[in-house]
Amino acid sequence: MQRILVLRGGALGDFLVTLPALGLLRRRWPAARIELAGNAVAGTLAVHRGVLDAVHSQHEARWLALFAGAPLPPPLAEWLTGFDLIVNFWPDPDGELARLFPLRPDQRYLSGDAHPTVGPAAAHYCRPLRELGLRPDRFDFALAPLTGSGGEETRRRPTPAQKVLTVAPGPRPRRIALHPGSGSPAKNWPIDRWLALARWLRDERGADLLWVVGPAEAPVARAPREATAANLPLETLIDQLAGCDAFLGHDSGVSHLAAAVGLPGALWFGPTDPAVWAPPSPRMRVLRKRRSLAEISVEDAQAIVSEILLQFGK
Repeated sequence: MQRILVLRGGALGDFLVTLPALGLLRRRWPAARIELAGNAVAGTLAVHRGVLDAVHSQHEARWLALFAGAPLPPPLAEWLTGFDLIVNFWPDPDGELARLFPLRPDQRYLSGDAHPTVGPAAAHYCRPLRELGLRPDRFDFALAPLTGSGGEETRRRPTPAQKVLTVAPGPRPRRIALHPGSGSPAKNWPIDRWLALARWLRDERGADLLWVVGPAEAPVARAPREATAANLPLETLIDQLAGCDAFLGHDSGVSHLAAAVGLPGALWFGPTDPAVWAPPSPRMRVLRKRRSLAEISVEDAQAIVSEILLQFGK
């Protein structure tokens, strides 16, 4: 294989659960040019780490021609014909893409459902690659900060003013990242309970808190000394998470990012199935109430957080 195209749409979490499949392709064909049509922002994480060579936004108008039921425009047809393998995870309920490909006799076309049918979700997106003889030995994918990134060492590096002090510093507080949002209000724990948990972490456990918030999250009322990672570029957010000791969140893309960074933590789940959507990391615990996250009490959260901090020596 010299050129491979993967069609995969969705948000950050959808991309991250597809990374193990992309990694399989890269390991099998290290010299191939592998491109993605999907989430252009999230896809840059794979470009920066050599898994992908290029990312094309899923919102480009040219993709509409794939579902028009008419001959493809010549420039698009020529470009697509140049790929030796096309792997599709875009919705194709009427089989329009399946009828369109392959575009040449020796082009391979593989497809899988856009939505997972097995858990964890990463296993679903690896399944079509069995036809190529590719089978993963694990379903997680590590996203370490890039060289020269921030993280813990940046937080602990003394400023010029600090260097003149002769008193040895004491143990630093444990930093815990809190992500009180997700892509859907139905997947969010009530904000007043997040604030109560934060007070307990700060006052009873001596934790240093980092609130991770984005456009979808409601404003968070926090103590003046608490940090906020608001609407950060993904690489910067990885840097910030890498400087934390644990992560607490929901069924969200940021939770998958924290797991990829290697953090231990706990995730609150409601109606969505953690067997499918929770990160497949042994360091991430799940607290689930099927009917509603509102059934999770602050005491429930405190108990599981205490177990995590004890288990991982934090």
